[in-house]
Amino acid sequence: MRARYPLTGLLSELDGGHLRVGSGAEECMVETISGANPYEYDTVDVLDSVMAHVDTGGIGPTFVFLHGNPTSSYLWRNVIPHLEPFGRCLAPDLVGFGRSNPMPSGTYRYPEYIDYMEAWFSAVMPGGPVTLVLHDWGAALGFDWARRHSGRVRGICYGEAMVQPRRITDLPEPYRKRFMYMRSEEGFREAVDENFFINTVFANGIIRDLSDQELSVYSERFTTRQAIVPTVQLAREIAFDGEPADNHEIIQSYADWLVQSEVPKLFVNTTEGHALVGRNRDFCRTWPNQVEVTVVGKHYYQEDSPHELGRAIAEWHLGLAGG
Repeated sequence: MRARYPLTGLLSELDGGHLRVGSGAEECMVETISGANPYEYDTVDVLDSVMAHVDTGGIGPTFVFLHGNPTSSYLWRNVIPHLEPFGRCLAPDLVGFGRSNPMPSGTYRYPEYIDYMEAWFSAVMPGGPVTLVLHDWGAALGFDWARRHSGRVRGICYGEAMVQPRRITDLPEPYRKRFMYMRSEEGFREAVDENFFINTVFANGIIRDLSDQELSVYSERFTTRQAIVPTVQLAREIAFDGEPADNHEIIQSYADWLVQSEVPKLFVNTTEGHALVGRNRDFCRTWPNQVEVTVVGKHYYQEDSPHELGRAIAEWHLGLAGG
C-alpha cells in the first residue's frame, strides 16, 4: 500500500498525488525554531568507545532518531517534542559526532558503524518494538539494522537517505568531481583542512540562516583535524558505482529487503533536497505500505520544517495498527 495520509492541522495541499506540508519557506517558519537543546544526555559503553544519547523516558512505543553527517542528535531537538507524548524517544550521537567519543581505530568505516550501532541497541534497548526515524547516514545504519531485526520494527520514517547503491551521476554536478577527489589521499587532506562538510555541505543544506547558537553547536566538535576526519571518511564510504564493494553489498541487501517489506514506512520528501531525487526517489516510491509527505527544506530539512515533520510523524504513528 502506498498512500497519502491526512495530517490534521497542518498547512498542506495535494501536489502531484502526494501530501505537501507547507507551500513556501515562510510557511514552514511560522513557529519558532529553537536553538536550545532541552535534553540531558546519558552515556553507554559500546565496544571500545562511549556513545551519548538523549533518552526522554516515558511509557509506550519507542522512537529511535538516527542522524547523519556532519550533524548530531541536536538535529532532532525540535522534532522530538512532537513524539514525546506517545512514548520513549532515543537519539544517539554516532561515534565521532556530537557528545560521543571517537572511534579509537580512527578508520570510521560503514561496517564498523554498523557494529557500534548494534552494540548501542543491545545496551540501551535490547528488546521490544521500535519506530525508526532516519536521515542521511543514520538511514543507512537504520535500514541495515531494520533488515536484520525486522521483527522488532514497528515503522520506518526516512528522508534524504541512501535507499540503494548510488551512482556518481546521482550527485548534483558541482559535487561529483569533489566527492571522487576525496577518495584520493590529497583530496581527503584538502577536505579535512577545509572542514568541507561543516563549511560547505552543511552550510548549503539549509534554507534559513542558523543562529550563532545553532552554528556553534554544530561546529564545536570539529575544531581539530582529527575530529573532522569522520565527516570526510563517511563521504568516502558512500557506495558509488559498486565501490567500496563491501558497502555496496550491505546497501543492496537492505534495498532488496525494503522493496518487498510490509513494514510501515513514512517517506519524507523535500522541496530542495539532493540526496533522494531522480531514480532513487522513483525507486523508494515503489516500496509497499508507504505514506509520503513533502516538507519545505533542503538536505537538513529538520532545521527548516521541524514542527511540520514532527506532526507528520505523530499523525503517521497514530495511523499505525495499535496507535
